[in-house]
This record gives sequence, C-alpha cells and structure tokens, in this order.
Amino acid sequence: MRAGLSILLFALALASCSPHDEHWHATDIAGAMPSLAFRMVRANDGATVTQDSYRGYVVALYFGYTHCPDICPATLANLSDALVRLGVRARAVRILFVTVDPDRDSIAALKDYVHAFAPQVDGMRGDENALAALARRYRVAYGVEKSSRGDAYSVMHSDAVFFFDRDGRARLVATSTEDVAGLASDLRRLTR
Repeated sequence: MRAGLSILLFALALASCSPHDEHWHATDIAGAMPSLAFRMVRANDGATVTQDSYRGYVVALYFGYTHCPDICPATLANLSDALVRLGVRARAVRILFVTVDPDRDSIAALKDYVHAFAPQVDGMRGDENALAALARRYRVAYGVEKSSRGDAYSVMHSDAVFFFDRDGRARLVATSTEDVAGLASDLRRLTR
C-alpha cells in the first residue's frame, strides 16, 4: 500500500512538471478573440492572400506603417530576433505586418521595408475596407491624420502583436516585444 502511494505521488509530481504547465510570457487570449481571417495583398510577391494561405504556420499579426520612427522597427526587430532564437523552428512562423498607412505604403515600399527584417515577415496591404475590417476584428485602434498642407502626417496605431496557432486560432497577445527570450519561448511552444 505504502509503495503504491509513493508511486502515485511520484507520478503526480512528474505530471505537474509537464510542459503543458509552463506559463506563457504573452497574455493568453485563447477563446477570447476570433480566429485569423483576412483578405489582403502580400507585398512580398503581390499575391492576394487570406488566412488559408497561412494555415499550418504560427502567425504573428502586427499593425504599423513603414514611416514609423521607432515602435514599428523595434517591434519587427524584436520579433525577428525571437525567430533567430528558434533556429529551424522559425520556418513554421510568419509575421504579418499590416500597414495602417496604405496611401504612403505602396506595395514596393512595403516589400523593401519588411525585407530589412527577416524572411518570415510578410508585408500586408489592403484597401480601406479590408484594413478597417481586420482592425475591427481584433479591436485594433489606428488613425491617419494628414495636415491641410499635405506634407505632414500623424499616424497612430496599437502596439499589440497577436499570435495565432497553426490552425488560425488566436492564442496570445503581447503589447511589448522587449522580452525577446519570452517571445521565443512562446513561439517555440506554439510550433510544437
């Protein structure tokens, strides 16, 4: 009896150390946000793509613009650094960078911009309706305010990065990408 109890306690202790009990570094939003759904033009090759184009990949979705002076390049650089830490698992991840400034972010400009980060970063561009629908789906705020002279711009956008599993289900959201090791750990778990 005593040996059986010891074996049971040992088995329970081992089960409590399973990888399923690891904590996420980003915020767990499983079941709280809708699955991945969109229709946009991928700047990298000019193809019209949907969520089905990314089925089987872990997807990070981020809204920004190419003229962003600080947040966008820092976010994409941190996500790219996390991919480097994944090694070969990075092949199973795609980062979708959706421009909130399609008037200035042409397909060519967007393609050049994302090319500076990682091969897994795809620039995305949609018309006004497609952009608004995607932003509304994930409750992302953005705004573009042009000056009356036409030379100055003010662009505001959310800093959230949404992570989707290989089946397109929303799993995590991060409002900061400074913890690159944590991002890499979360992405590694999602690519299992």
